[in-house]
Amino acid sequence: MADRAQPRPGDRILESPIASSWRSVRHERAVLVGMGPGIRDDDLDELAALAETAGAEPVGRLVQGRSEPDPQYWIGKGKVEELHGLLHASGAELVIFDDELSPGNLRALESRLKVKVLDRTALILDIFALHAHTKEGKAQVELAQLNYLLPRLRGWGEAMSRLGGGSGTGGPIGTRGPGETKLEMDRRHIGRRIAKLRRDVKSMRTTRDVKRSRRQSTNVPQVAIAGYTNAGKSTLMRRLTGADVIVADQLFATLDPTTRRVLLPGGRRATITDTVGFVGKLPHDLVEAFRSTLEEVTLADLVVHVADASSPAVREQIEAVRRVLEEIGAANLPEVLALNKIDLVAGSDRVRLARRFPGAVSVAALTGEGLEGLLATVAEVLPDPPVEIEALVPWARGDVVAMLYREAEVLVALAEPEGTHVRAKVGLRELAAVRRFLVRAPVGTLRPVEG
Repeated sequence: MADRAQPRPGDRILESPIASSWRSVRHERAVLVGMGPGIRDDDLDELAALAETAGAEPVGRLVQGRSEPDPQYWIGKGKVEELHGLLHASGAELVIFDDELSPGNLRALESRLKVKVLDRTALILDIFALHAHTKEGKAQVELAQLNYLLPRLRGWGEAMSRLGGGSGTGGPIGTRGPGETKLEMDRRHIGRRIAKLRRDVKSMRTTRDVKRSRRQSTNVPQVAIAGYTNAGKSTLMRRLTGADVIVADQLFATLDPTTRRVLLPGGRRATITDTVGFVGKLPHDLVEAFRSTLEEVTLADLVVHVADASSPAVREQIEAVRRVLEEIGAANLPEVLALNKIDLVAGSDRVRLARRFPGAVSVAALTGEGLEGLLATVAEVLPDPPVEIEALVPWARGDVVAMLYREAEVLVALAEPEGTHVRAKVGLRELAAVRRFLVRAPVGTLRPVEG
């Protein structure tokens, strides 16, 4: 067995025999790998941005166009040999795949390549661990990481000892997260830890619900800023409200939601919340762990969907965000699409964007361009109580139906196999309570159709 690399003072890295040559460096040299039909090198641009955010230095790319993954290596055996040569030629010590690999894939690749192998999910989880600062954020990230790692204990074997560097910035990529946790611990130990984290997150969610209910009790409409990561949500939040939020040219710089009040045209006030950014192929475990945080979106009266107008993949990013909104139960929310960073877009391209996204508002959060128009649109689209809704309330939630009869105007109530189908006129507070059960959005708040 090769000698283990000596860590720097202050580092606490538990290295596996497979990765005995890893060193605690700030920028690990990485080769990016993608597989799929018709894939090109530039399809790995987002993976490169994720790698750089985690502290890696991408030094090479390898893609393979195929419709089905290889059962052993994910990419074909010939491509594995090509990847092996690229690693030696570039001096890379890390391989990052743009897909979620099975435990068997990871074990086979690390055994053949003799370097650390991460998939897209592990990389994103690592970035979240790097940026988690609050107690709730750290608990949510650790829960997502352990849920991801638990089924891989057998597949990765001893290599699972990699996770022990803590949440600081000094450890290698893939080691940040649950601090001193050793992944040689048995499944029962990890299971107990997951159960405790779930209890902690649930307790924190109760605290968040109390704060949220206080805001709802004022009948002040709630607006959530959502969008693709690094689209400029936090910059927009700071420009609109003066909130002291983190603004950085990094993916997933903001994990903890911040809520402030904003004055809309006409004198109406609303609360506005900056939320965690989304990304294509967002790990399911992460969505589940951050569900209490993402509920800030689901319980809002309106979503300001911020998109990076300067990105060539703006349509794909918008669709990715809407898929996540649908997954968390926020697909029926009224939406204002804000095309941010319009100051980086040429005049002819601005016309093209206006045609592609009719009804969208062009803004530049950094310079303030278009913000008055955005606030005017938000004020126009925000539902004025009462609004008419249709909801299918499960039989188990009879308390919601009782609340509607008590505090709203129920127009029709029909018994269906799945529950009670209710049509009612509700205020903002009642609307928030039934939002997850809606089968039709409030009248006049439907999302504009794109051309």
